[in-house]
Amino acid sequence: MSARRRVAVLISGAGSNMAALIDAAGQDAVPFEVVLVLSNKAEAGGLAVAEAKGVPTAVVDHAPFGKDRAAHEQAIQTVLEAHDAEVVALAGYMRLLTPFLVGRWAGRMLNIHPSLLPKYPGLDTHARAIAAGDAEAGCTVHLVTEGVDEGPTLGQARVPVLADDTPASLAQRVLAAEHTLYPQALADFCRTPD
Repeated sequence: MSARRRVAVLISGAGSNMAALIDAAGQDAVPFEVVLVLSNKAEAGGLAVAEAKGVPTAVVDHAPFGKDRAAHEQAIQTVLEAHDAEVVALAGYMRLLTPFLVGRWAGRMLNIHPSLLPKYPGLDTHARAIAAGDAEAGCTVHLVTEGVDEGPTLGQARVPVLADDTPASLAQRVLAAEHTLYPQALADFCRTPD
C-alpha cells in the first residue's frame, strides 16, 4: 500500500468527529493518518482529546486577528505546511473560510454537515428538518468550495426523524451517524489517486 495521506483536522469545540477520524486512522487498512489537530480556540475540548490520543495539536486563535480573516488563515496555512498536511478535514470548525484557504486546499478540503445536502445548508439543520415535517434527516461529507455547504457530495448517511424528536434528540442520532460516515468518506477520498 502506498504511503498514508497526511490529514490535518480543524476543530472549534469538543471534536467528537475528530476523535472518530483519529480512531479510524489507528486501523491498519485505513489510507490516512491524522498528523495535526488545529483549533481557532485555545479552550476547545477536542485539543485535550487529540493530545491524549498522541496527535500533535496547535491553536491559531482568531481573536488577535480581529476582522482580518485572510491573515488568520495565512497563519493557519503556515502551521498546515509545517506539518506537511496533504488533506484538511473540517470537523466542527465554526469559522467561515475565505477564498484564500478554500482556494489553497481546493479539492483537498472536506467537511461534514449535519443535513442531507443540498437541504439545509448553514445552521439549525435539525430544527429545520423537524419543522419541514421531513421523514428523514442525516449528514453529508462534501468537498469545501467557496459557497457555504455547496461543494460536491462525497457521502451521506440517513436517519429517521421520529414523531417525538426534538432538535437535540435528532442531533444526537445524526452525530452517531457522522462518526461512522466521516471516517469512511475520508478513507474513500484518500484511496482515490490525485
